This record gives sequence, C-alpha cells and structure tokens, in this order.
Amino acid sequence: IRDRPYGDQRILGDSDFVLSVLAQTNDQLERRYDLKPRGCNQERVAAKVTEIFEIEPGDIFHKGRQKTRVHARSLFCHWCVRELGMSRTELAQKLEMTVSGVGYAARRGESLVKRFGYQLIDK
Repeated sequence: IRDRPYGDQRILGDSDFVLSVLAQTNDQLERRYDLKPRGCNQERVAAKVTEIFEIEPGDIFHKGRQKTRVHARSLFCHWCVRELGMSRTELAQKLEMTVSGVGYAARRGESLVKRFGYQLIDK
C-alpha cells in the first residue's frame, strides 16, 4: 500500500475526493465565521425569511402546510443548519418538528436557494 498524503483510499476514496471534501468543509467554516461578526444569528435569519416571503415573523415558528409557510420554514432551516451551523436537534425543538423533518426542510430550502438565488447576506 502506498502512502497517501491525504487519507486512506480504502476508507475515504481517492485523494481528489478527500481534497474536495476538505475544501468544501473549509468553505463552510469560513462562511460561518464570516457571518457571526456581521451579527447574523437565528433572529436575523428569521427576519430575512419573513421579508422574502412577506409573512409575519411568528409564522415561521407555527405549524402549517400552507405553501408559503412551508417554503419559509424550509429556507429558515437551510440557513440555520447549513450557514449558521445550528444543530438539527436544537432547531427541531424550536420549530416543534422532528430532527429528520428539519433535515428534509433544510434540503428543500437548499433547492429554493438554488432555484431563486436567495441570499442570507446581500453582497
């Protein structure tokens, strides 16, 4: 077995895969550290989501299957989990959802970001 500089191929895959995963993780961490000094927290995310969907601030935290509310909660979950690094468990308790429900919502939120180009922080 050859010495591999970035990992063991039997476990993680080839070096290119390992490097891409490390780069992606590094980008996520840098983004999180960039958001905190800007005052980006759960409340600011909620305010941004309510602005985008033109709903009342409390609507994100209430259950419901209305399309707008589902999209708002999905985007909120995506930004809180992926951008701020909140745990799904913590978010599930706040939103009265299951942990897996938060995961599904975060994925829906990610597709909304890709489809409509929503940005947490305007550039």
